[in-house]
Amino acid sequence: MGNHLAQKRIMVTGGAGFLGRFVTDKLRKMGCRHISVPRSENYDLVHGEQVKRLYKDLKPEIVIHLAGVVGGIGANRVNQGKFFYDNLMMGVQLIEEGRLHAVEKIVCIGTICSYPKFTPVPFREEDLWNGYPEETNAPYGIAKKALLVQLQAYREQYGLHGIFLLPVNLYGPHDNFNPDSSHVIPALIKKCFDAIQSKKDEITVWGTGKATREFLYAEDGAEGIVLATERYDGAEPVNLGAGFEISIKDLLEKIIELTGFKGRITWDTTKPDGQPRRMLDTGRAERYFGFKAKTSLDEGLRKTVQWYKENMLNQKM
Repeated sequence: MGNHLAQKRIMVTGGAGFLGRFVTDKLRKMGCRHISVPRSENYDLVHGEQVKRLYKDLKPEIVIHLAGVVGGIGANRVNQGKFFYDNLMMGVQLIEEGRLHAVEKIVCIGTICSYPKFTPVPFREEDLWNGYPEETNAPYGIAKKALLVQLQAYREQYGLHGIFLLPVNLYGPHDNFNPDSSHVIPALIKKCFDAIQSKKDEITVWGTGKATREFLYAEDGAEGIVLATERYDGAEPVNLGAGFEISIKDLLEKIIELTGFKGRITWDTTKPDGQPRRMLDTGRAERYFGFKAKTSLDEGLRKTVQWYKENMLNQKM
């Protein structure tokens, strides 16, 4: 696998981030030796002149665009304008400059937040435009979905080879555990361990616990992205997921068991649940480029909790 990628100059925006480190690791294991990872302190992708300089300096042949400004429900609620503008401008300018520099391929990572609030489960790619996204993350989801329109238009008019992938909620080692911006799994893991360390007998969790989510282990997500980079060149968006759903309540019970928290759970129902249900139809990814998630939720959670214990708890002691 990956022989034709091995000699390419591959640029991975966000390559030093949570998902990016898994993607660059996969590429290196395939034999890719010309991987560039632009850092935000050197290139602010929101600004057009810096994107132009990026292409001039790094001269990529293949671009994998992972960089984004993201967060959980809380972060989305307070940063709606920023999440819309920054994500839109980064993607739009990277794609436009990629076209002008005649890159061979652009792989753009979208978000499950682009789907309509009441999408029938499992989410099929054909449903992407059948309604407005869930309100708390709609600006972020719409900004990302606009990049799909751009890629399809550029393919039609300019012959640009660009693909668009829709990963479900990712989790795993090296995740973002900052309570101000983290997603649900790292937020719950940290909440449980914080309570244990401070000897609290109660944790408070947003919402009702009834909303369902699907989760994809980040290493599996990286595998899907690399497979698509190598094997897929179509205009249609493709879901990346594990093909299951679990309620937040049941998820919390698994995390409580793994962390060893023994106290009470209080559900703060004044806070939003977000989208009521999320689960992807993953058939297109398997058909188009042979991707199927390998890591079970139980195994992935165990690895993530273990990583947190070994790497994050020690920082506090």
